[in-house]
Amino acid sequence: MKKIINGRKYDTETAKEIGYWSNGYPCSDFNHCNETLYLKKTGEYFLYGEGGALTEYARSVCGGSTGGSRIIPMTEESAKEWAMEHLECDEYEALFGEVEE
Repeated sequence: MKKIINGRKYDTETAKEIGYWSNGYPCSDFNHCNETLYLKKTGEYFLYGEGGALTEYARSVCGGSTGGSRIIPMTEESAKEWAMEHLECDEYEALFGEVEE
């Protein structure tokens, strides 16, 4: 997916995938949601998310809703917060460095 946001281009094909999370619901479920954290060559982070009609990625259509997707630019701090919430400890430390006990 490609998107221009605030004059900046975000492209899932050229950025490096650095983290992935899924809520485990099957794609046919209205609650299905998955997110992928990307790092651009410029050092910028962004999240690509997609989900069913009952997720934050839903789109309004004809008085109802359907699944959708979106690219969300992120600061390094928000990328770290996402990674702390969605990745294992080893995955987080491989991306952002070791964390003190």
